[in-house]
Amino acid sequence: MPTDSDARPTDAVGAGPEDEHTQVLVVGGGYAGLASALFLSHQGVRTVLVDRHPAVSVQGRARGINQRTMELYRPYGLEPAIRAAGRPFDDESGVVRCETLAGEWSWILSDDTRKPLPDLTACEFGMADQRAVEPLLIEAAGERGADIRFGTQCVSVAADADGVTAVLEDAGTGARRTVRCDYLIAADGFRGKVGPQAGVTREGPGTTQNWVTFVIRADLSRIVTQRAMFWIVVNDEIGQGSFLTTSEPDQWAVSVTYDPAVETGADYTPQRCARLATAVLGVDVPVEVLDVAAWEEAVGVAERFRSDRVFLVGDSAHVWPPAGAMGANAAVQDAHNLAWKLAARLRGCAGDRLLDSYEDERRPVALALADITVRRQRARFGGGDPTFDDVDDVLLTLGQRYRSTAMLGVRHDAVYGSDLPPDAAPGTRAPHLWLEHEGERITVHDLCHDSFVLLTGATGGAWVSAAGRCAERTGAPLRAYRIGAELADVEGVWESRYGCPADGAVLLRPDGYVAWRSAGPVDGRAEVLTGVLREVLSGSF
Repeated sequence: MPTDSDARPTDAVGAGPEDEHTQVLVVGGGYAGLASALFLSHQGVRTVLVDRHPAVSVQGRARGINQRTMELYRPYGLEPAIRAAGRPFDDESGVVRCETLAGEWSWILSDDTRKPLPDLTACEFGMADQRAVEPLLIEAAGERGADIRFGTQCVSVAADADGVTAVLEDAGTGARRTVRCDYLIAADGFRGKVGPQAGVTREGPGTTQNWVTFVIRADLSRIVTQRAMFWIVVNDEIGQGSFLTTSEPDQWAVSVTYDPAVETGADYTPQRCARLATAVLGVDVPVEVLDVAAWEEAVGVAERFRSDRVFLVGDSAHVWPPAGAMGANAAVQDAHNLAWKLAARLRGCAGDRLLDSYEDERRPVALALADITVRRQRARFGGGDPTFDDVDDVLLTLGQRYRSTAMLGVRHDAVYGSDLPPDAAPGTRAPHLWLEHEGERITVHDLCHDSFVLLTGATGGAWVSAAGRCAERTGAPLRAYRIGAELADVEGVWESRYGCPADGAVLLRPDGYVAWRSAGPVDGRAEVLTGVLREVLSGSF
């Protein structure tokens, strides 16, 4: 189901005098919006987030945080809390197909998504759901200065050459105020209005299926004797549906499809949902319906991810079926990719062209993932063989490749290759390294969250000096380390994994992607590195 907060349909409303100003306004408080607020505020960007809902939904919605997303959260200190939030799902594995939960179960898919990948990443797949993780993001963003406002609707947006004017409405009082921002992030979901108001359309088939998901409270200890990742339930009474656990004891999520030509989501009253729950369970037990939400399964990718000063992230930019848990993860990765670029631009150390690289990098990923998840969903729910899956999840998660002006020396031309990149090629995610820094064991991706990072070997002292001069000339945040000096290579794999000799250098972006690599020493290192960084940042300044 959609992972972002859907915007209420409204007509554009003219803006009055400016009541406040912020650098970035984020519209939508789902995964994409909250991650945007966290990543931006971490880099000192004044950020306001608004969402029309009164609070985080009790619906679990997206579940599953892949290794790449966990790498992004880890430098913020969120990994332990997210792992704790996922503990209720620790004993789950596999996928079941059945007519009812009380009937016979057919185990159709094993679960290997959570197996450790120690040679590839320090992080493991986490099973926490959106209901449990969103409060963690709210707290972390707030601690860094983000202004999070639930119960606030964005009524209209109007962009001009110098910024964006948004009219906000308090959901409780109806009071309106005008906010002026330098940039606006649309994270208001599949049915959000910000993108269309900015003139952005979506390509693809659109809605492919309508669902209602309701959360129930019931004691199912006699029925659910082993926890699966989810159950596919098909019988004459409900048609096609699914059943999932939640992070709360004795709370479960039931989803059923419906035909919008015949009925609407409003027809699914608590009483009707209780009857459907009984049909899914196959046994009459006391059931309390806690929440009901209608949503659309859809496929589509926005024709643009940027419209001047408005940017689309998450479900506002792309939607696809939930198979593979890629929607929520892509939303967070969108937010991270965009946040460091906006921060650089707002600092004045990057040209406007850097912001174009957000679309250049993330839209091809979205197109690839849309195709892959559609094939997976058809196998699970479309009558195909659910055990057939030709997708390499490791490649899907860790092998995404970018091509844009924000990196130099890119040789690939597709999002995915046939295998993971063999070394630190420009445009690829930096290979995993365990490092020791000042007595603390860290990973290379722990270094990449608010600054460019230049890595060189033990004899690369001249590169470190050059990085200092480069940072002074460009004003861009840049830290430099020698592997074998300031950083200890715990496993001794730096040269082999990075394809870089002791006197070479690799420049990593704040998102942990390789921006540039030098296979050895060069004359005039400071001038070379300054030229590289200026080109990556796409502008003269």
